[in-house]
Amino acid sequence: MKKKKISFPTAFTVLVIVLILAAVLTYIVPAGTYAKIKYEPDKKVFTMIKPDTSTKELPGTQETLNKMGIKTEIGKFEDGSITKPVAIPGTYEKVTQTPQGFFAVLQSPIKGIYDTIDIITFVLIIGGVIGVLNNTGAFDAGIASLSRATKGREFLLIVVVTVLISIGGTTFGMAEETIALYPVLIPIFIATGYDAIVCIAAIYMGSSIGTMFSTVNPFSSIIASNAAGIKFTQGLTVRIVGLVIATIITIIYILKYAKKVKADATKSLIYAQKEEIEKKFLVDYSDEEAFKFTGRRKLMLIIFALTFVVMVWGVSIKQWWFTEMTALFLCSGIIIGVISGMGEKEFVNKFVAGAGDLIGVALIIGVARSINLVMEQGMISDSILYMASGAVKGMNSMLFVIVMLIVFLVLGFFIPSSSGLAVLSIPIIAPLADTVGLSRDIIISTYQYGQGLMAFITPTGLILATLAMVDVTYDKWLKFIMPLMGYITAFAVVMLLVETVI
Repeated sequence: MKKKKISFPTAFTVLVIVLILAAVLTYIVPAGTYAKIKYEPDKKVFTMIKPDTSTKELPGTQETLNKMGIKTEIGKFEDGSITKPVAIPGTYEKVTQTPQGFFAVLQSPIKGIYDTIDIITFVLIIGGVIGVLNNTGAFDAGIASLSRATKGREFLLIVVVTVLISIGGTTFGMAEETIALYPVLIPIFIATGYDAIVCIAAIYMGSSIGTMFSTVNPFSSIIASNAAGIKFTQGLTVRIVGLVIATIITIIYILKYAKKVKADATKSLIYAQKEEIEKKFLVDYSDEEAFKFTGRRKLMLIIFALTFVVMVWGVSIKQWWFTEMTALFLCSGIIIGVISGMGEKEFVNKFVAGAGDLIGVALIIGVARSINLVMEQGMISDSILYMASGAVKGMNSMLFVIVMLIVFLVLGFFIPSSSGLAVLSIPIIAPLADTVGLSRDIIISTYQYGQGLMAFITPTGLILATLAMVDVTYDKWLKFIMPLMGYITAFAVVMLLVETVI
């Protein structure tokens, strides 16, 4: 009798396992919370939310912040730089244990989908636009043209994509927005002789390195600096140097793997899926009989490319978020449909089919959010922060920064939102730097490096949704990324130690 081959579980199963472990923690970790304040711009007051859930209004003044030990300028609340509730140092209290049982776990994925409906809608609309474009043959013609243009210089694809997305990550926190790029770029990378992992690495790691070494990213650097009571320009030079070096390390690592795969396809970590992936992404594509790159097809691709340019402008300048970005892509899809000349019925059918292709990805995003909801409802996130902050008091400065990196690695797993982690943890942890004689900008660096490193692999982040687009299992990604994660971790430690002595 032939033995059935054991395969690595799907992304959904991995998330369910992590969800169950999170629920178990709500029985083990003591429940507790910090008091928090939230600014009410209409009333120009602070609302204090106490651990017992009672509320109290306080004057919306700098004096109120000073009394609570929050070293942040009132202007940061007034201009909308800080909108989420901020934890108040020294107010942690244990509360009644709220373990999350069977029914809470069962309901959490549904609540997670509700909670991420803006991202899910964004993903589905992008899928629809991709479906329409695929039907026009514009992608196939563009791929053929690009593969001919880069003949012999295919490595430039890796360099350009990684650098551009790294810039997007460091400036405005480009992360979820990259989901739109995978269906577009994976066929190009495959057609030039690489595998899907090379494309995933260039996009995902470009974003991850950029956000890890954020410079002017409003969702991490600026919010965290505001919460610490310092200017975001403090430590900026060091992080710029770190961004450049880390991006170079990442590109060299990806190029080394890509060169090996291009020379011998059997060296690919996903070689067993080669035919399946090519069939999915290169359907009807032939380098020798490629579709003609007509003026109409060029115009459709130009409009699609300009959509990303407008999206970057909107997010970075006009403070757009998912509603505006989704509307932008919907408008782009309709314009492309009109230019293509396809009928109304064909447009709708292709749009719906394209959206259907990404339903699995959309659901994974919702299920990943459910893990955070279980921990929030179990009241253990603040407890983990409290225990972590208590463990580093009075340490040697160099040991302190290394331990803080580990602390933020752990917190980054439980709280994958950069802005959420900043407003919760920085007001509590930043004052600890004072006790060991370090500048508070080092706390900003440890926060960014720790959460950034965890983003490489955490199932609660975007990586499983990304892998699901190509049906690549999590174990293959871990095998690829763990050596690079080791290199970047060592580099981050060196950067932190340098910061302690300059």
